[in-house]
Amino acid sequence: MKRLNPILVGIAGEYFVAAELSRRGYVASITLRNTRGIDLLAANADATRSVGIQVKTRQDAGTEWVLSKKAEDAPDADLADNLFYVFVSLNRGEAPSYHIVPRIVVAEHTRNGHARWLATPGKRGQAHGDSAVRKFTDAEGKYRDAWNLLELDRPAPRR
Repeated sequence: MKRLNPILVGIAGEYFVAAELSRRGYVASITLRNTRGIDLLAANADATRSVGIQVKTRQDAGTEWVLSKKAEDAPDADLADNLFYVFVSLNRGEAPSYHIVPRIVVAEHTRNGHARWLATPGKRGQAHGDSAVRKFTDAEGKYRDAWNLLELDRPAPRR
């Protein structure tokens, strides 16, 4: 399969996530491009639980995604339980794989991972210079197909 334009890779990931959520019985809506940090809104069928999702997509197979420094910013505690990343591997035309990760976990992972990278000498023993590039890795598969973390089936709070 030929390489896709990076913009098309991102769009494909968003549509695959929306389709997977719909297949699971949830309402999924892709947001407009000017919605900062949220690519999709998803809710259960009776709209008693909703989440915001940021999608990051890679074209090939793999469990590492490139992020920006903004990924280190932890959301407010009030919002932390309903903000998520869904990392997608398009797997070069095979069925996509999904890694569902709470936003707060991604912030901690990228912050700590970048600090470790800065503290580790480069190939020639030199110090790494700071960079805006961050990475998220799920090599162990802890978050693969972890759709349950969205808790869209959680009962509505009693009032």
